[in-house]
Amino acid sequence: MHLTSFYPVVMTDSVTSSAAFYVENFDFQVLFDSDWYIHLQSSTNPAINFALLDKTHHTIPEVHRGQIGGVLLSFEVEDVDAQYERLKSAGARIVLDIRDEDFGQRHFIITDPNGILIDVIKPIPPSAEFAAQYAPEALPQ
Repeated sequence: MHLTSFYPVVMTDSVTSSAAFYVENFDFQVLFDSDWYIHLQSSTNPAINFALLDKTHHTIPEVHRGQIGGVLLSFEVEDVDAQYERLKSAGARIVLDIRDEDFGQRHFIITDPNGILIDVIKPIPPSAEFAAQYAPEALPQ
């Protein structure tokens, strides 16, 4: 299989307010805008795309309509501490305060208007225990 693109699509109660959240807090721009689907692209990196879909839309198989859950979106950033302060000051709902993890991340977690978890991360050097679990080319420096 030759993939040409990959991006998450989150089903939501409110496409418009969810899109506004990501535009305001994560610097996305709107590429397609309808009342049932909005496609977003990073203003700083066009390879990063994301979409929001009305969870009741007829394109969703009926048995799955109305469901939201089990999703964690990870946004890797250059300065996680600055983003933590910016989002905290903006009133973001922080559900995990900023901290370093032995597995090689400095991160914090917020929620979007739908309750979707957003993990804002910066890779950091892992502990020796976790470093051994990385492929050499993937080891955070």
